[in-house]
Amino acid sequence: MPASEQSWDHEVDFVVVGSGCGGLTGALAAADRGMDTLVIEKAAVYGGTTALSGGGIWVPNNPLLVREGLGDSRADVRTYLDAVVGDRVPSENLDAFIDEGPRTLEFLETSSRHMRFQWCTGYSDYHPEQPGGRPNGRTIEPLPVNLKELGEDEDLLRPAALATPPGLFITSKDFVQLNMVTRTWKAKWTALLTGLRAVKAIVLRRNMDTLGRALIARLRLALKDAGVPLWLNTALQSLVTDESGAVVGVVAERNGAQVRIRARRGVLLASGGFEYNEEMRKRYLREGGKDNFSAAAVENTGDGIVAGEKLGAAVDLMDDAWWMPSFHRPDGINQVLVSERSIPRSIIIDQHGKRFTNEASPYVTFVHDQLAGGHEPTWFVFDHKAKGRYPIGGIMPGQKFPKAWLESGLIQTAETVEELAAKIDVPVAALVETVQRYNGFARAGRDEDFNRGASAYDNYYGDPTLPQPTLDVLDQGPYYALRTRAGDLGTKGGLVYNEKAQVLRTDGGVIEGLYATGNTSAAVMGNDYAGAGATIGPAMVFGYIGARHAAGAN
Repeated sequence: MPASEQSWDHEVDFVVVGSGCGGLTGALAAADRGMDTLVIEKAAVYGGTTALSGGGIWVPNNPLLVREGLGDSRADVRTYLDAVVGDRVPSENLDAFIDEGPRTLEFLETSSRHMRFQWCTGYSDYHPEQPGGRPNGRTIEPLPVNLKELGEDEDLLRPAALATPPGLFITSKDFVQLNMVTRTWKAKWTALLTGLRAVKAIVLRRNMDTLGRALIARLRLALKDAGVPLWLNTALQSLVTDESGAVVGVVAERNGAQVRIRARRGVLLASGGFEYNEEMRKRYLREGGKDNFSAAAVENTGDGIVAGEKLGAAVDLMDDAWWMPSFHRPDGINQVLVSERSIPRSIIIDQHGKRFTNEASPYVTFVHDQLAGGHEPTWFVFDHKAKGRYPIGGIMPGQKFPKAWLESGLIQTAETVEELAAKIDVPVAALVETVQRYNGFARAGRDEDFNRGASAYDNYYGDPTLPQPTLDVLDQGPYYALRTRAGDLGTKGGLVYNEKAQVLRTDGGVIEGLYATGNTSAAVMGNDYAGAGATIGPAMVFGYIGARHAAGAN
């Protein structure tokens, strides 16, 4: 029936489902165009998976990069994305991301005093060796923010997965230095400055934060200034259409009661992927990745995708995810392995005691290789000197691994490689041969099997004091093995959309009034990953695009 004849409990111009970076950016863009906007969030906290992330944003040629002298030609960006993404996604969507990305960041910087960023110095694109790739990278991150500015919303921001000491706040730029705190004077200086900042924050009674929580906090502050309400504990149940099939509102459950919300200009679905929907994982994801070792928000059960499918929406990339090597802690936390895979004196092996890919490669690439070859179980193997030099799994050099990690079998340790092989149930001779072969490559400075260290990305988290930052012999007991998993940062598959972020039907037609972004949509990065923040950047851009289209902006 016509929207005007339906009964509604609440009416606005634009409804945003989800409070991650894509949804909040879309809400800001909608409000800027004069639309009465409402954000609804399923969880009791806001921020989604973005709040659990590193908060990096990959948007080439954005205003900050231009100011840093790191601007791009459009041709270079397109060349790089063609090399990384190929023809896996519509060309028009790539064009929209390239063209509207800088405008999205310009809008954020100029529309709100809260939206402030910095370049992640030298954080390489994930495939810098490809045409158009940048060894110095294109990733930016939010500046630290005092969460006390949020007022009553401070305690409603999604907590970080791992707690940090009072006063301590670390940016991505700090993190890469602090990993080498036992190795370089620059890292020691960074540690000193980080400690002084923490003391200052405590003295001034500031609650400073960084990374994904800082990005969400800054977006929330901008939304508060714009007067956009955010309803928590409000879960999408279904989309409402009129007689023509256009989306005109949503049905949600708010604090246990059903509420019908009219959306006069449209609905933006930004409710995350299906990471915690076990049935969808088993149905769609690849063998080896069906088990849930996700670091995403636990409320992400594919609600937006399912709602769109019920209206005949097409889906794509449903078998893929933003894969991430991880380990499952005894306390239930799925912790990611990013920097660890580049540290020298370490390798990752499979059930046969063999290396199977470049350990330091981009995390999606690494897990793609793991799944394709059926490498399970896998173990991160390192020696005593590596343990004393580098942080591993958040455990600092000189700090013992938690007792629960050892008792649960998450970590195995032995005085010799042979003993370690027996403990983790891999062929002893194979592991001995693997370590010897790797050590030969380390001494020669070249990994002849998998080219570890050949890419600028590999070396970003490596040890700059060594001739080859990611290669050093693994020869000093005791030896350790950490049980690793094929984890993810979220699923990649979702609703198919066009260059205006409009959701498309299976026949290619547009579902009027319905938009999608982030992990609710089929990733514009296709099966790959262009650089740090290539989840967050496109989510923000297509949120911006969809909101402006709903408002009638060209």
